[in-house]
Formats: sequence, structure tokens, C-alpha cells
Amino acid sequence: MNFPSLRGFLQVRALPLVFASLTALTACDVGAREQAVQLPDPVLDTPAKGLQTVIFAGGCFWGVQAVFQHSKGVMTAISGYSGGPANKAHYEDVSGGDTGHAESVKVTYDASKISFGQLLKIFMSVAHNPTELNRQGPDSGTQYRSAIFYTSADQHAVAQAYFDQLKAAKSFSKPIVTQLVPLKAFYDAEAYHQDFATLHPDHPYIAYNDLPKVDDLKTLFPTVYRDSIKP
Repeated sequence: MNFPSLRGFLQVRALPLVFASLTALTACDVGAREQAVQLPDPVLDTPAKGLQTVIFAGGCFWGVQAVFQHSKGVMTAISGYSGGPANKAHYEDVSGGDTGHAESVKVTYDASKISFGQLLKIFMSVAHNPTELNRQGPDSGTQYRSAIFYTSADQHAVAQAYFDQLKAAKSFSKPIVTQLVPLKAFYDAEAYHQDFATLHPDHPYIAYNDLPKVDDLKTLFPTVYRDSIKP
């Protein structure tokens, strides 16, 4: 069977008959799961107020969505696609890795409760590994690249300053490869992808790769973490 990624092999549409072997395949990826890193606060942050939006891409959108859904100040976190054309914004197309799209999460947040700089720190520390080029954990391909699709000049400036700050502090042993790209469009993913980690906590991929990210958020950001995925 030729699947675009381990996650594609494990996704909810897979036949029930293969789940025994799926669990074994997941176990083979011990060590592939991304580990959280404790990072400093950004020196530069945005002065924005009110509701703001940014799109984060950092591998499988299931885990990235879950992390931000459990962050205070985040109003909504929606899984979707960004970077490619509208007519290719479908999971079957994006999984091929040649649409220009990245699996992404649109984060709408109340800037009076959580700043862009704080979200950026969570993204770089807990949600994914910003030094992995075109892959995260067991998933590989340009659709799993690390990117920030910013919606304002302030977001771009804060992100670039934070990258420079982390590089100077040698916070990572490898270079940051996260792309900074102005947002052109975001397309919601299919309904079955939304809230996937919350709805399927026993799914092998979620249990191994994504629930630990939520646990890391709770440990490293105790004042930000919330139990509910709703504000």
C-alpha cells in the first residue's frame, strides 16, 4: 500500500482491519516524536490589541491545532491548508506534496490576553521542531514544512527578531528553517480533520505524537494552558 505518510496510513479513514499492524508501525517510530525545548521570551513583541489572526504550519495539523486550542487567549484554531491554489486545497491533493500547500492552523487570538510573541514561543518550543526541513516526526514532504503565514508587518518583524534572538542564544543545535511568508489565503481542512486530537485521543498517531505536545504545553506554559479547547 502506497501512502504519502505514516499519518496517512493511520488516519481515521483507514480500514479497521489494519489497526493491529498500525499500532506496531507507530511503535517503530520511537525517537521520531519531536521534543519540546525551553526557550526565552521574545525581546520584541507586537503592540496589537483586539482579535488578531496568524497561520502556523508545523507538520501534521492535528497536533498544532491541539496545542493552540489549549492556549488561553486563543479564540479558535482551525486546521487547513495555506501556500497553494484553492483548487488543490484538499487532503488527497495536498498529501502528494506538490501543491504548494502546507498543512496549517489558523489561530485567531485575543491580543489583550495572549500576544503574538507568546504564541510564537509556543509554536517554536512545543508545537513543532523549527529546525526540521520539510518534515516533522514521522511525516515528510513539503506539506509538512515549518512556516508562519503572517498577517501584519508587526508579526513579520517580531518573528524575524525572535529567529535572530534564538540563533544568537544558540537555543537550537541546528539552523531554524521556518519560512516567513505573507498570508495570501487559508482554506479550511475537511470536517473530519477538525478537533481530531480531542475527538480521537486513543488514535495511535495522536497518543504517540500529539498528546505529548499538549502535556508539554501544560508543563512549560502553566499560566497559558487551559483544560478546555474552548475559550
